[in-house]
Amino acid sequence: MGVTSIQVADEVFVAAAPPSAAAVIGDPANWRKWWPDLRLAVTEDRGEQGVRWRVEGPVSGTMEIWNEAVLDGFVLHYFLHAEPTAPLPEDPRARADVLAEANKQRRVTGKEVSFEVKRLLEDGRVVGGPAAGHDAAPGRHTTATGAR
Repeated sequence: MGVTSIQVADEVFVAAAPPSAAAVIGDPANWRKWWPDLRLAVTEDRGEQGVRWRVEGPVSGTMEIWNEAVLDGFVLHYFLHAEPTAPLPEDPRARADVLAEANKQRRVTGKEVSFEVKRLLEDGRVVGGPAAGHDAAPGRHTTATGAR
């Protein structure tokens, strides 16, 4: 099996309680907003640990958000492995240009998604304070927006 033409991997630390991720990442309304040109089919819903999808549309392949608990937050890992569905140019240079642009577009989208999740889940967090969803007192948790 060969390497897919579009390979995106990104990660960002989110200073929020890992359980708060499921509501944002697991919401199909967010998927439609983040990837309006793709049709997603869940292949594995892992709750606070993320989601895996089968992807169809201008690209076909697999996509995943995996949340790795770290300190009082988590690292959001984003992966996309796909092939363009439109015919590619025969000319090798033109083909390389098309694939480079497709990779760039999907990388930018991946970064936008990662930072939107971060923004949503860290909303209300005081810089330098505990992760959103955690209180300074042990065992006390708040919502993703900081309300108790």
